[in-house]
Amino acid sequence: MMMTPYRPGRKGGNFYSGSPVDRGAQDRGDAARIAFYLMGGETLFVPYWRGRHLIIQDGTESARIELPTRRATMMTPEFLEQANWVFLGYLDERPLFMLDLSLLDHPELMFPRARGTFRELRPIAGLLPADEAAILAQARGMAHWRAHSQFCGNCGAPNQADQAGHRLVCTADPTHLHFPRTDPVVIMLVHWQDRVLLARGTRFGPESRTMSALAGFVEPGETPEEAVAREVLEETGVLVGSIRYHSAQPWPYPGALMLAFTAIAQGDALRLDREEIAEARWLGRDEVRNHAALGFTLPSPTTIARRMIDDWLGDGPG
Repeated sequence: MMMTPYRPGRKGGNFYSGSPVDRGAQDRGDAARIAFYLMGGETLFVPYWRGRHLIIQDGTESARIELPTRRATMMTPEFLEQANWVFLGYLDERPLFMLDLSLLDHPELMFPRARGTFRELRPIAGLLPADEAAILAQARGMAHWRAHSQFCGNCGAPNQADQAGHRLVCTADPTHLHFPRTDPVVIMLVHWQDRVLLARGTRFGPESRTMSALAGFVEPGETPEEAVAREVLEETGVLVGSIRYHSAQPWPYPGALMLAFTAIAQGDALRLDREEIAEARWLGRDEVRNHAALGFTLPSPTTIARRMIDDWLGDGPG
């Protein structure tokens, strides 16, 4: 009998979190079990194709992911030997795998009875149920890691999948082991009296009008709190203190973990790094609420930045 001792739930967490999947880590090393699952008729797959997912969108207000069973596909053992796949765990006690179809030019032929089409996630993420978006966050993170880790980083030899796709072993030296990676990113809402600091980054292009919280990667030898203080100072010239953790969010573009913080500024003078920041403003609550009239937009409701802003406005769960 299949055991599912841990059943996570979202319970008001950030978008892309709270996956309903029991990751089944205890079964990853059971090669016979995993091989049996791959051939099982009721096994579920999360198809992934060149950054896209199999999504059903009947209208404009909602969408859902399509998880075809092994029985409903044209999958062959020969294809599975070539393709990257990862055992994601159990969904409603059924085995669930990520299957990368990027080797194919026409992946839809693998699923002749599919109702969905392969779509980019970011533009329609907000139309998906939160639980389904969390499944895709796990699947695309693993797909990206597998696709970009085909060769050993120590010696350059090909890697071979192990542990149901959760570990890669160098074929030249089996002591060279490689594991999935997640890049930690800090994102911070900086306060000064009754205002917050929102900025528009240069990497989004001049056409973007989105003002958001500051963010940056955690560097080696640095705590998240130290990264918050460094990034705010580097990008805006503002010294901060009273740095407090807010929450976290998996961010599947392609595989980061957003660590959210609030911080109190020691002054409101700005000195912007123009290579990183196109614009930054101190804004009060009325200005943030009336952002459209002031010519800017807020981040998507699927982002942790938007949750922090909504919490500060008093419109969120915090």
